[in-house]
Amino acid sequence: MRVDEGREWRERQRRAARLHAEAAERERTAEHAAAAELVARFAAEAVRRGLRTTRLTAAAYDGRARYRTGLTGWYVDRAHTRAVDTSGRFYLLIVPASLRARLAGAQPEPAPPPLVVGRGGRDGESVPLEVLLSRRLEAGDDWR
Repeated sequence: MRVDEGREWRERQRRAARLHAEAAERERTAEHAAAAELVARFAAEAVRRGLRTTRLTAAAYDGRARYRTGLTGWYVDRAHTRAVDTSGRFYLLIVPASLRARLAGAQPEPAPPPLVVGRGGRDGESVPLEVLLSRRLEAGDDWR
């Protein structure tokens, strides 16, 4: 009888863990969808306002080099590590250091945007994506 109780308990725990993981995944998916909508609206508004685009570069993880990319768009943070391209896709512009990237350029992939930028970071500074994008729009071409 005790063996059966142990098995049932483990099965309940596995089921609860699975349900928890599924709920967390649904929440992440919904967050990324909402954030992607904000990013797409930002890009459309930036184009409408005539904000000057720039050729985006990516930083090496160690911060010692920057690499050209084939992307054009707007940096949305002062560190130039987050950007939106003219198609309304969000990028984290941090890549591994490599000779190939130095010679041929880096090819960062679009990333799912977070609703809160910097959440969970060591410096404790986070900002809602909507606020970050609004600040960027308001700064216009004076963004540095």
